[in-house]
Amino acid sequence: MASKSTGGTEDLLSFFADLVRCETRLYNALNDRLRDRHGIVTSQFEFLRYLRDHPGARVADLAAEFAIGIGATSKGVDRLERQGWAVRQPNPSDRRSSLLALTDDGSQLVDAAEATVADALAELIGGALDGPSGAAVLLAISKLRSALERDQTGTPTG
Repeated sequence: MASKSTGGTEDLLSFFADLVRCETRLYNALNDRLRDRHGIVTSQFEFLRYLRDHPGARVADLAAEFAIGIGATSKGVDRLERQGWAVRQPNPSDRRSSLLALTDDGSQLVDAAEATVADALAELIGGALDGPSGAAVLLAISKLRSALERDQTGTPTG
């Protein structure tokens, strides 16, 4: 068995398990907080936040950002539309796609939900990421994500 500092197979398996369990627990905790305070779940918050920060995005842009299929993304946008938080608008440069926009209600919702998420993350993980070791973790995860995205690892085909 490799030691904790070598990056051997056992270390990588443990890292993967820790990473996935942390993500699941954080996502679930945010779901609970967002559902209680705003009537949405984390995936809806993430979609709304992306649309706020990327005006004129398309369903394909959302799918690429979150590494999920176009069909699932489109259904997620349908749910946002039914709630009155987002709208599809004709794309003047490509009739085959629509541009997505937040409604005023969607903008207000995402701004309020963002404050809830920021508070929850500070409470749940802020202390664990203090100091130099926390900065190293943030950098390592950012580098890992960049490498996976650069190589299009885990990108759905549909």
